[in-house]
Amino acid sequence: MNAILMAVIGLAVFALGYRYYSKYIAERIFRLDPDFITPAHKYKDGVDFVPTNKFVLWGHHFTSVAGAAPILGPAIAVYWGWLPAFLWVILGTVFAAGVHDFGTLALSVRNKGQSIGTIAEKFIGRRGKILFLFIILTLVLMINAVFAWVIANLFITYPASVLPVFIQIPLAIWIGYAAYKRNMKMLIPSLIALAVMYATAILTAEVSWLQIDLVSYMGGEGGEGLFGLGAVSTAFMIWIGVLLVYVYIASTLPVWKLLQPRDFINSHQLSVGLIILYAGLLFTNPTINAPATNADADVSWLPLLFITIACGAISGFHGLVSSGTSSKQLNLETDARFVGYFGAVGEGVLALISIIAVVTLFSSAADFSAVYSSFEAANAGGLGNFVEGAAILAGGLGIPAHIATTIVSIIVVSFAATTLDTAVRLMRYIIAEIGSEYKVPALTKKHVATSVAVLSTAALVLIPEGPSGFGSGGYLIWPLFGTSNQLLAGISLLLITIWLKRKGVNYLITLIPMIFLLFMTMYAMFTQVFFQWAWYGDSSNMLLFVLGAIIFVFAIWIIVTAIQALSGKFDDELEKHRD
Repeated sequence: MNAILMAVIGLAVFALGYRYYSKYIAERIFRLDPDFITPAHKYKDGVDFVPTNKFVLWGHHFTSVAGAAPILGPAIAVYWGWLPAFLWVILGTVFAAGVHDFGTLALSVRNKGQSIGTIAEKFIGRRGKILFLFIILTLVLMINAVFAWVIANLFITYPASVLPVFIQIPLAIWIGYAAYKRNMKMLIPSLIALAVMYATAILTAEVSWLQIDLVSYMGGEGGEGLFGLGAVSTAFMIWIGVLLVYVYIASTLPVWKLLQPRDFINSHQLSVGLIILYAGLLFTNPTINAPATNADADVSWLPLLFITIACGAISGFHGLVSSGTSSKQLNLETDARFVGYFGAVGEGVLALISIIAVVTLFSSAADFSAVYSSFEAANAGGLGNFVEGAAILAGGLGIPAHIATTIVSIIVVSFAATTLDTAVRLMRYIIAEIGSEYKVPALTKKHVATSVAVLSTAALVLIPEGPSGFGSGGYLIWPLFGTSNQLLAGISLLLITIWLKRKGVNYLITLIPMIFLLFMTMYAMFTQVFFQWAWYGDSSNMLLFVLGAIIFVFAIWIIVTAIQALSGKFDDELEKHRD
């Protein structure tokens, strides 16, 4: 199979999906109204509710959802062969992810910019809302731990990426000030900032003393580090501390001061990165030697493929961003199509090049099988395989391998960081909602809620167990992230389906992907929780089993309640909540 042909087919499907399918949904299903007063205008406060240009908001939204997951998931999922991964990425993006992300954004805008968890009360009652908020809170906590773990490890593995990533922060603050206080257009300053970042990347790749290598500072991998933890564990702990201090500040600042401008820079960074990789693909013209399907896989691709790819096709976290931050910044209701659906398409484009970068890395099927010898090996090496494969594609444009590797690692870290601080901000909202629900006034305070979010993340990510030693909490809970994330997407689609049914419009566009996603996810979760993670005296999987079992039971409860609401059994009880 020729890799260029795969790219052309995938990109063509994405373009057609946005051009025709999203337009049909916007005009015939959601019936977007350009004169509707959005929450950004109605509740404008200069902190969370800020009317924003759709291109700037798309940059914030896209980079918030485009973390390491749409790269990592497909890079692992090719273990079952490139064909099933490719098909789910393109079809899932067009018919599931785009509808989900667009739908949660539109639903939130029509409900005062409330999060999908809060809106749930209108459709499945107060009890269902509380259970749903628990699932959301657990998922966001896992996202925080996973991405903090990923970033810290990337900083250790690629020390040349540290300075370019951190130099972005003062540049973003400057851009935010210039745009909102001096009324400057954000585009040119963002491109200047991007040029500074890449110039710094080239400099750090070439000049070793500019690389912030904490492990080397402590004597190398064999060094004792602090308190006898070892050099690697100490470096990891320091980076986690730095990241959590950063996200605390970033998630409490007004969105225009840091998040929006930094995410706008990252949207250009991703665009440049994708242009480099796809252009490099044209020049290298690689052949895919990896198998279309892997008959030797030690676990069934059904349903784990869909769980593993996760954000590369559809993600519940995207709905949290759509209804948690993006809906509060939407200038016109008609902008929801561009921000929501096209944001999902951008995610699909990233997932597609992740597949191509990995499967063109190998010179033969035997080489692929040696690296992807098991599902565990695929999990361990997926991200590294992408960085290596992407560097080879970038090399087609004459970019030296060490510089290409640094740039690719910066892209991955930048998007993981945007996801991390957006997730902490969302967790703050959820904690405040729970505090309001249970009449705990302290939890509704911004800094108290943020402190709870950051400290709980630190406690989880620094669990001193697992294959990576100290601080492997993010690694330990990664298997639960995929199922919980897809489950959240399925439940969100279920809520959107109820909304559309009550509006009297065609709800098949959400009902069909919802049924498919919930079936696959519940099947996978049941298998994992009660067979794979049931410890029977072995405590190694206790955390996964306990959290997974609770989420599974709560999900069943929510689904049954939602189905009753969909059938009309709760109409009298919920009549007062209808929009």
